[in-house]
Amino acid sequence: MTEAGIADCVSVAHRLCDAAQPIALEYFRSGNLKTESKTAQDESYDPVTLADRAIETEMRNILNELRPEDGILGEEWPDKPSGNGLQWVLDPIDGTRAFISGLPSWGVLIALNDGEKPIIGMMLQPFTGERFIGIDSTTQTSKLFHASTGRDLRTSATQSLEKALMCCTAPDMFSGDDEIKKFEAISRRTRLTRFGTDCYGYAMLAMGQIDLVVESSLKPYDIQALMPLVHAAGGIVTNWQGGDCQHGGQVIAAANSVLHEQALKVLS
Repeated sequence: MTEAGIADCVSVAHRLCDAAQPIALEYFRSGNLKTESKTAQDESYDPVTLADRAIETEMRNILNELRPEDGILGEEWPDKPSGNGLQWVLDPIDGTRAFISGLPSWGVLIALNDGEKPIIGMMLQPFTGERFIGIDSTTQTSKLFHASTGRDLRTSATQSLEKALMCCTAPDMFSGDDEIKKFEAISRRTRLTRFGTDCYGYAMLAMGQIDLVVESSLKPYDIQALMPLVHAAGGIVTNWQGGDCQHGGQVIAAANSVLHEQALKVLS
């Protein structure tokens, strides 16, 4: 994409955030939030709320009006095929468990994929008013900034697992003995492991507050918006083998290449 094309799409992403924010705040900590599980009764609880569906519906309406040829991949509704190779990847509320618990680690995730990788990533936290924007494109200098303050953000310089602060959404996202043992091994090496961070952990990594995020069982809409944020801030996001993770599954995000290499030796 050209620089002008990227700027136009960033403007559209802001429109999506502007639309999502009041809907999310209408439901968050409202005391009147109804949930249901997307899985069968005998399976693990996978909650969805009216807020999830209302936000994605509104974002899709805006995209169909402003970017009718673009495809859409979202969590709540069927995929819309792309007519031009571009695809928006939407997670209306990443961290629904945190959302229904009144905890502010959830966020609205918006990515634009050019057919090869996500090149624009935006994370909105409506309750705190924070908006993180990352651009990772060959036609524009990679950058990440915090829209609330206008600050450019950079990852930390930590280069040792023993000094690293690591975040993860939940220990039950790892399946099978092999994944569990590998996560436990890297957790023992790090200085601190913090659970319950959802997408906010990746934003804090890009902001230089933490050093490492290790997760599994992710979907494309869980990670694609976060990849440009981490990359543009100087970090690395891959799967546990060091490959592309845009389609989900196992994910490791590290503040720099040295820390990433150390973590891969434990995980791969």
